[in-house]
Amino acid sequence: MLTKERRDLIVSYINENNAVTVAQLMEQFDASAATIRRDLSVLHDEKRILKVFGGATSLSSTDVNTIEPTVSAKASLNIAEKEAISKYAASLINDDDFVYIDSGTTTLEMIKFIDNAKAKYITNGIVHAKKLLEKNLSTMIIGGRCKFATEAIIGPDCIEGISKYHFTKAFMGTNGISLTAGFTTPDVDEALVKAEAVKHAYISYILADHSKFGLVSSVTFADITKCCIITDKEPKASYSSKTIIKVV
Repeated sequence: MLTKERRDLIVSYINENNAVTVAQLMEQFDASAATIRRDLSVLHDEKRILKVFGGATSLSSTDVNTIEPTVSAKASLNIAEKEAISKYAASLINDDDFVYIDSGTTTLEMIKFIDNAKAKYITNGIVHAKKLLEKNLSTMIIGGRCKFATEAIIGPDCIEGISKYHFTKAFMGTNGISLTAGFTTPDVDEALVKAEAVKHAYISYILADHSKFGLVSSVTFADITKCCIITDKEPKASYSSKTIIKVV
């Protein structure tokens, strides 16, 4: 395992468990005490975790994120990972599919790779709808209130609109993936829209890079067992026991 990969996984493990000991990390990652302590020192200096005597804790005492980054801020993160995830996701679309595409930067990247002109598409993403139209794809957009930070359509009208449809596939974004909290997002209105889309889809895919594992935002929109995950790195085994995970 590469050093960067191990450190990313250590951060996810700490965020998931809130507080861990050096001994736990040694066992989890099959590494020496010296290696783990060195990793914790680096991660502490990078302000990704808090190193304490005998182990480390999550930076947040509650480990709950309440802030929604803007689209432009998220678009610059993990670009290669998002491309690999979205390319695979687009390949899952069949001719007879009625596809729901959630707002978000990874789902937006996915549209670049969609080449199935026989399927039908519906979205609550403002930019997503524009990109689908530019590719001459059969496109619908849900009505409702526009949210500035995520450029998404949300609110009661949006939820009511989604409730009328039945999707063969839904491609969803998320801010966090947790064994206990499930799939989460900071905004309650956006969470309600996501929950409705998952509820009305035959199968739902979560498009999320490895950094989302172990993170928890304010509101759960789906249980960990309700969606398949498409990601770029294998998470710890406990996730695979709860849901289907495809690593690309």
